[in-house]
Amino acid sequence: MSVLLNHSEIDITAVRAQGPGGQNVNKVSNAVHLRFDIRSSSLPLFVQERLAALRDHHISQDAIVVIKSQKFRSLDKNRSEAIRRLQTLVDKAASPLKIRQATRPTRSSIQKRLVNKAKRADVKSSRQRTGYD
Repeated sequence: MSVLLNHSEIDITAVRAQGPGGQNVNKVSNAVHLRFDIRSSSLPLFVQERLAALRDHHISQDAIVVIKSQKFRSLDKNRSEAIRRLQTLVDKAASPLKIRQATRPTRSSIQKRLVNKAKRADVKSSRQRTGYD
């Protein structure tokens, strides 16, 4: 399930990028800080709750998503990359949980496990002292 983001709820700020890049890095603000408040967004309530509960380093305890993108030298490319990463997080929260199918081990796998367990027990018991002198 894909949930569309309202771009008016996304706060994007241009900042200076870190790292190498010569004079361009020192003069031009090409990196992007994206901030998205989950609680005040127009996302469906179940998506808001699951997005806030995701264990991701981009999501703060105040339910605010902060993404920094400085992969490209272009501000537009970094902006679209940050929005794409936010959309990926929202899609992950909106997708239904996979229901676990209960399974049982086969009879032969149980038998193999017990045989191996008995062998290990024999090896360990052979290492013990048999009596005190």
